[in-house]
Amino acid sequence: MTDAPPANPTGAHRSGFVAIAGRPNVGKSTLVNALVAQKVSIVTAKPQTTRHRILGIVNRPGVQIVLVDTPGLHSNAKRALNRVMNRTATQAVSEADLNVFLSEGTRWLQEDQAALERVQRAGRPIIAVVNKVDRVRPTGRLLPFLAEHAKRAAFVDMVPVSALRATNLDRLLAVIAAQLPEAPPMYPAEQVTDRSERFLAAEIIREKLTLALSAELPYGLSVEIEAYETTPDGRVSIAAVIWVERKGQKAIVIGEKGERLKSVGRAARLELKGMLETPVYLELWVKIKENWADDERALRSLGYDAP
Repeated sequence: MTDAPPANPTGAHRSGFVAIAGRPNVGKSTLVNALVAQKVSIVTAKPQTTRHRILGIVNRPGVQIVLVDTPGLHSNAKRALNRVMNRTATQAVSEADLNVFLSEGTRWLQEDQAALERVQRAGRPIIAVVNKVDRVRPTGRLLPFLAEHAKRAAFVDMVPVSALRATNLDRLLAVIAAQLPEAPPMYPAEQVTDRSERFLAAEIIREKLTLALSAELPYGLSVEIEAYETTPDGRVSIAAVIWVERKGQKAIVIGEKGERLKSVGRAARLELKGMLETPVYLELWVKIKENWADDERALRSLGYDAP
């Protein structure tokens, strides 16, 4: 990204909350990270990786854009965890100054339609963003899709992008900035997220677990930081518990002779070392909390938003 969004012609500063919403796995977290130009949300290929409301703050001359990364809006919400995620996303779009509705390439699924209807019910202005346009083949399929997409709602604008390739993100920032209210900055210029390093450490561990595991097991995992401190020699020492729902899951996470857990720990430690710019000592334990994803009280104790 090179060109900054234009400042307000009146000279006043613009600022506001912009929720990034859509069905699972359309690239919401990838888009937030690309716009912030820093990783504030974890990303995997598995749907519903994002479970929390996470802010990513973009500062440009004359504007502060507070992006709200949300869990994917989904219809199959049988478990308490899924219901909490849906409530978190719904509250975010209801409270935002502006909503960005994200969809994928030229794909339009029933779940996209259901998510769009939820965003429309919030009654906020909506920008349609079509992501992953770099994957559209042949490229001539894109224009008819955009024309049809424009009829689905009273969007204030539509922007095709590739979050992964950072394509057309300057235009998206400019379009967002033009829709925000005149207001002073809400966060210091150097701040890029509202989440603590402790929270980010838990998310990075969960990301590495999700990447290392297959099938449905990542959805039965949660990570809790039990201790986070800086040692006298400047290192960061982290102790984390990986919660699973059943005894069999514990064995899978640990792996034969503990190799999977060691591999996950190494990957998480290396990323944390780069993020914190200091050596990291990481201890991981795996414990069982039966059916935690079906228990809203357990979810609250593990730090999940329950608006």
